[in-house]
Parts: sequence; structure tokens; C-alpha cells
Amino acid sequence: MRLRGRFSAVSLMTLGALLLSVMTVATQGTLPLGLGDVVEGVLSCGLGLGVGAGGGSNVGSSEASCSLSSLEWQVLADIRFPRIFMALITGAGLAMTGAILQSVTRNPLADPYLFGISSGAALGAVVAISALSGVAIYPELFGLSELESVTDILVTDISVTAGALIGAALSVVLMLVLAGRAAAQVETLLLSGVAVSFMLSALTSLVIYFSTPDTATTLLFWLMGSFTGSQWDSLMLPVIFLCLCLLVFLLFAPWLQVLQLGDDSASALGVPVYALRLSMLLLCSAMTAVLVAEVGGIGFVGLMIPHICRLLVGARLPQLLMMSALLGGVFMVWVDYLANALLTDQVLPVGIVTSALGSVFFFLILKGRHERS
Repeated sequence: MRLRGRFSAVSLMTLGALLLSVMTVATQGTLPLGLGDVVEGVLSCGLGLGVGAGGGSNVGSSEASCSLSSLEWQVLADIRFPRIFMALITGAGLAMTGAILQSVTRNPLADPYLFGISSGAALGAVVAISALSGVAIYPELFGLSELESVTDILVTDISVTAGALIGAALSVVLMLVLAGRAAAQVETLLLSGVAVSFMLSALTSLVIYFSTPDTATTLLFWLMGSFTGSQWDSLMLPVIFLCLCLLVFLLFAPWLQVLQLGDDSASALGVPVYALRLSMLLLCSAMTAVLVAEVGGIGFVGLMIPHICRLLVGARLPQLLMMSALLGGVFMVWVDYLANALLTDQVLPVGIVTSALGSVFFFLILKGRHERS
């Protein structure tokens, strides 16, 4: 009962911090707005937040009651809120994925990058973007007019997402093939994942090297991660994957919890260890691929957040997953704010901020272990 009470209290505090973070960060930008303006604007202008196909604001339908000007509400509804919610979803998804990978491998350092999942998704997305850029530059070679080039094709994001999914699945297949019959051993699986990650990262660099200068610049910035340009229609697929993955993770939470006892003990209790581990790897790869296709490569979130959540609510998987989603969202919202606020008239790639924070986190972990030993 004490643990349940602690989880409820921490969850309510984190949920409150999440709501406050969304509203606070929404006030930041070149157009100054107060916290009261944002709250009053959301309440008076309605919660539709401009979810038309083109991302246009629906402020016109409630113009009489809306306390914000058309420009202020358009900035909030079409620019700031989509970016903030994309950051929230990305943080929640990566944190949950990291928690599951650490659980199925019983390795505290496991995350999507360690298994090569992020590298595979990045490779697939980079190949798709580079190919579509070629269509845009030389449309006549493909029997297309300039209006049918990549500028119009990319608005659906279907090709990039499909490329990321294929790349992530490829990374899992390569990892299992490389591990061979020893794939059932966690240590061998981790080493195979590291090897696959380096190999796919090298292939990604090769694709960028042979791309045109403009395409290479775009790909390099995209690989470092950014929420700039997020729109409401681009949130749909990540939200669907996030909800489905969370549901599946919670359904299999009892088996995943038993897996912490070791493969032999879990098998003796009737848990299909190998099938469970493979299915979780594939599900995590799909979740990571969808996020990478939308925002690029963002590392260390799946490593840091689950560790912090274990200190707050313990290691029980259902509570850990829910807290990881909440805290991951809070963390990424503020990382996005830092990325926009650190430099004047420039947006710092989000991946740089998370990597810097991740290195400090590693240092603190190593220092703590050294002091305890």
C-alpha cells in the first residue's frame, strides 16, 4: 500500500508538472505571451487547436469569444502546440522503449541506440529522403513534373516513415542473424546490436557523402533531431503507435516482470522467453522508427528516464512504464525549449542537448558507483 500511495503521489505531481510545462513553454518565443494569456486563450478559443488538413487554426469559428488576436492564436495553435506535443510524444515513446529494452535484456544500459534500432531507422529514413530529393532535383528522369516532385510528395511522410520502419526491422534481423544460435543469450544479443549499430551508422554516413550538398546539409541537421516544423497531422501516427505499444507492454507486463528472474526461471514458469524478447524488440523497433521518421535521431532519452523513474516509483513494470511516459514527456518538452532558447535567432538540434545531458548523466552514474565501491 505504501508503494501504491507513493506511485499515486509521484504520478499526480509529474502529471501536474507536465501540464504546467506545456503551458509555460507555450509562452516562449519571438511573440511574447503570458501564462495567463495561454490558459485563457485555450479556454476561450476552444480546444480544437486548428487540426485541419493544412494545420490551419479554427480561431475564426470562435472569434467572438477568443481573447487572443488571430495572429497570437495562430502562433499557438499552428506552431507552438504541435511542436510541444510532438516533443511530449517523442519523449514518452523513447522513454517507454528504453524501459522495455532494459527489462527484456536485464541490462541497465540498453536503449534503442545500443541495439542499432535507431541507426537502422535513421538509415532507412535517410535513404528515403535522399531518393525523394533526387526525384525533386531531376523530376524529368522519373517522368514527373516539378509539381509532382518531392516538395509535394513529402507532405504525406509515408515514404520516410516506411523507410524508417524497414530500416529498423532490418537492424533487428541483422542483429539476430549476427548473434546466430546464441541469440537467446542476452550478452551476445547486446554485442550484436552494438556491431549492427556501427555498421548501419557507417552506411548512413555513406549515403550522406554521396548526396548533393543541399540534401546532405538537410540530412545532417535532421539526424541530430528537431521538432521544428511539426504539424498536427504529423502527430497522428506517433500517437497511435504510442497508445498501441503502451497497451501491449501493459498486457505483457507480468511476463516481462518474471523475465527479471532470469531466462531459466522464466522458462520454468511457462514464459516463452525467446518469442517474448523478439516480439518486444520488434515492437520497440517500430515505435522508434515512427519517432525517428518524424523528428530525426534523439539519443539518451531511453537510457536516462527509466533510471530516474526507478528511483521514484521502483522497478514494477506497469508503474515504471507510466512514469517513464510522463517524465519522458516533461523532459523532452524542456529539452526542446532549451534547444530554442540557447542560441539567438537559431534552433539548436535537440539531439545535441540530449547527448550533452546524457554524458553528464553517465558521469554521475559512474561517480556514484565509484563512491559506493
